[in-house]
Formats: sequence, structure tokens, C-alpha cells
Amino acid sequence: MLGLYAYWNGSIIPIEDVKISPLDRGYQFGDGVYEVIRFYAGQLFETGRHLKRLQRSLNELFIPAPINMDELEKTMHALIQQENLAQSDGMIYLQITRGAYPRSHGFPKGPATPNMIMYAQTYPRPDIIEAGAKVILHPDLRWHRVDIKTLNLLGNVLAKQKAEEKGYHEAILHRADVVTEASTANVFIVRKGVIWTHPANEAILNGITRLVVIDLIHSLGIPFVERPFTVDALLTADEVFLTSTTLEVTPVTMIDDLILGEGIPGPLTRKLQEAFTRHMQAHSTSETRRASEETHI
Repeated sequence: MLGLYAYWNGSIIPIEDVKISPLDRGYQFGDGVYEVIRFYAGQLFETGRHLKRLQRSLNELFIPAPINMDELEKTMHALIQQENLAQSDGMIYLQITRGAYPRSHGFPKGPATPNMIMYAQTYPRPDIIEAGAKVILHPDLRWHRVDIKTLNLLGNVLAKQKAEEKGYHEAILHRADVVTEASTANVFIVRKGVIWTHPANEAILNGITRLVVIDLIHSLGIPFVERPFTVDALLTADEVFLTSTTLEVTPVTMIDDLILGEGIPGPLTRKLQEAFTRHMQAHSTSETRRASEETHI
């Protein structure tokens, strides 16, 4: 459920009081970046990695950060408290645009102050992680810098819509014969006990949950390669799973009309789900302890 408040250019205010200029370049060009950060029991999850990626996205688009990253983290905590979500599972959405300026494709020739909005909302852990997801295959028609987390998501939106029209959950994308990622998630496959995923280059977004899962794969001693794989390798895989901030580790049980395995989540996927839950719980506990220590300094 969407919250009642938003951080808007320096202040936490009622969300209905946020006023965005029609000349904002995010509105006109998608000229901006965003992040989605999970929190569990009110504690932010993997904040450092999210903020590092946010800073990289801003750098790639030459947008100055309107707030110090340490201050931004404190503001996220304040927003969670303002919404009375200190014991809840949820997510924070934040967006920074280049700002408002008379419309021109080139960067503003005069001063333009970046606009930043951020809000928190409840978001329970998804039920789909238990039963698994049905997905479609779809051509990857997006621009070639999807490693930057920009507001330009129409390619993702149209692919996701195709999946939903069929009654499926997601769309796995491919450029020619190479699988890249899904419309809202990264893609992993299991073949003969080895886990594969596309390398983190300009063809995919380097997901934060992707990075967490890779850490878990290494800690569990599971063979792993970051290597492109084909549609045929996907369709003949022993297991397939998706990772994202909102999907966590989600098994794939059907691709188009093909049932994977026995149509149930595979053993390595389940093992990683359990490891992810342990990591999330430990991370939340350490964040609670850190917050408590800071309060008593």
C-alpha cells in the first residue's frame, strides 16, 4: 500500500503536496534514474550496494547527486519511521531527474536543479517464490545501456504486458539467440549442477539481489559461471530462477508452453532461497543492532 508521505527535494511532506513541473526532463525524456530498496521488519536491505549503483547511474548520465549518500540513507530511515513501518516489510522507491528546463534534447544550457522524490510502501514477501513463475520468451528490444538504471522502461513495460496478457508472470528477454534478463529481473539457469547467468555488462542491469545470490552461490560451494547462454540452453536447463529486489529468488516452472522439470522448483533453487532468507534475517538483525548502537552514542 502506498504511503502518505514523500521526500521531495529536501523535505518529507504529504504525498499529495508534491508538485512536479511539466518541464521536468524525467517527464519529457525519461532523463533520470531510480532505485528500489527493500526493507524487512523496518530495516533497509543491502543499502550500500543500492546507493553505490545509484551513484554510478547518476555519474553515467552526468546528473549531480542532489543529496549526500549518507544523508540519503538517514532520510530513508526517517521516511520509514514517518510511515510507521518500523515493523513492516516494504520497499522504498526513489527517483532523481535532471530537473525542469525548457524542452530541448541537449542538456540544459542554463542552471537546472535535479528533482528528487522518494516514498515508502508496504510490500510483503512474494507468494510466487513458493510455487514458481510462468514466463514467456520475448525479444529484447530495449536500448543498449540497460546497465544504467534509468527511467526509460518502455521496452520492459511492453514485454511485461505481453506476459500478463497471457496470464504469465514475467518475460525472459533475448537478443538474437542470447538470453539477457527478464523484464524486471535477472535470469539464472542450472545445467548439470552448474549455475549460469549473463555477465554484468551493458546488456543487463547488475541487480543487487543478483549480486547477493552470486555471493551465496560461492559461499555454498556451488559451481558457477558468468557466461552468456542461448535460448536453447534456457529451454533445456535443469532449473531456471529469477532474482530481483521484489522477486527475491523466484523459481521458473514454465516457459511459454514448456513445463520445466516436473513443474516444481528445483533443489538448487530451493537451497538458494533458504540461504537468501538466512542472509536477509541476519542482515536485518545486524542493521537493528547498528541502529540501536547509534541511538545510544
